Amino acid sequence: MATKFQDDLVAMIPHLRAFARSLTGSADTADDLVQDTVARALRAQHQYKPDTNLKAWLFTILRNQHISTMRRARISSTCIDDCPESLMSVPASQSSHMQLMDVQRAMMKLTLEHREALLLIGAAGVSYEEAAAICGCPVGTVKSRLSRARRELLELLSDTPRYATRSREALQAMAA
Repeated sequence: MATKFQDDLVAMIPHLRAFARSLTGSADTADDLVQDTVARALRAQHQYKPDTNLKAWLFTILRNQHISTMRRARISSTCIDDCPESLMSVPASQSSHMQLMDVQRAMMKLTLEHREALLLIGAAGVSYEEAAAICGCPVGTVKSRLSRARRELLELLSDTPRYATRSREALQAMAA
């Protein structure tokens, strides 16, 4: 019989997947990261305080696991067969898909801190306070990172030829 904690954890998996996918840029790596996060959360279930923000707690676990994985990856090599699908070419007839890929590539060029702020607040919809708790920094720092991330993303996308035909106003609205 599933507990309330387990039911709530299962309900959070789509949010965890979206955040992990945005951090890693790879569906397979994101799924592995979410699996590790869920396993760690279940093992540490006794540390979770009921009536607190489960989403923030799980995002913190996921973020810390991702950082640990990145640190380990620095000293290991990657086989060319393990290249993420996001780096593969796509037929030119799929322009909307190509634009999405441009946005993904631009997001991956942001620093981890800026990308996290943009994803947590813009994509996951967490509050500034929750994002600050997840990232372990003051709210003002999160707001600053978000502002810089939006500005950098605007600059990166402005340099992309497919976006050059868009109006400056549309790009600024996207960054706001």
